[in-house]
Amino acid sequence: MSGHSKWATTKHKKAVVDAKRGKLFAKLIKNVEVAARSGGSDPAGNPTLYDAVQKAKKNSVPNDNIDRAIRRGAGLEAGGATYESITYEGYAPGGVAVLVECLTDNRNRAAADVRAAFTRNGGSMADPGSVSYLFHRKGVVLVTKADSVSEDDVLAAVLDAGAEEVNDLGETFEVISEAHDLSGVRAAIERAGLEYESAEAAFLPAVEVGLEEDQARRVFRLIEALEDSDDVQDVYANYSVPDEVMENLAG
Repeated sequence: MSGHSKWATTKHKKAVVDAKRGKLFAKLIKNVEVAARSGGSDPAGNPTLYDAVQKAKKNSVPNDNIDRAIRRGAGLEAGGATYESITYEGYAPGGVAVLVECLTDNRNRAAADVRAAFTRNGGSMADPGSVSYLFHRKGVVLVTKADSVSEDDVLAAVLDAGAEEVNDLGETFEVISEAHDLSGVRAAIERAGLEYESAEAAFLPAVEVGLEEDQARRVFRLIEALEDSDDVQDVYANYSVPDEVMENLAG
């Protein structure tokens, strides 16, 4: 995780242990189901579903689970729930702005979980619109690094597809575009024969708040509490943490 990387420091990636792996699977499957319900069951004609399926596969979700989620979302199999998309806003310790995206079949439960996570971890909820203006919705693709692939190779592959910038994150290349250009950029990467780790629309911060080690530890504790809710799909925060601090926290 790099202090100068917008994407890597926006989403706090923690190691997936068995207990959290099951929770991650459930969230990825929910994402697939919702995408199929909103745009149809054919990934070829539904880019959102395509990316949701690829993300699930790259995280080792079994194909049978993915197929059943698609069928439930498309109404071809019983058992599907009606999920509502809700975004909550708040502040973490240190004045860090936080956006919380939920997919839930129970708005009251989701709100209670999010509020509890904030209040128990030194944060506070904020009124709608008070935090979201600090973020921009962007398409983000993380391209796998290979010995034969340079940053120029990635740039050449995506430039005509609408990519705005390519960043070297160390282990991956980060390709940023407008959210509506995400599927085109991802397709261009595939046509170029490049491997990618993820392709998704995300909220990137316009302004970042630098954190020291103690502040970072408290912010990460809040983010983990939020992510522990079954209703929370993604958490975005506008913090920036130096490499040496991340190494200390990881240690």
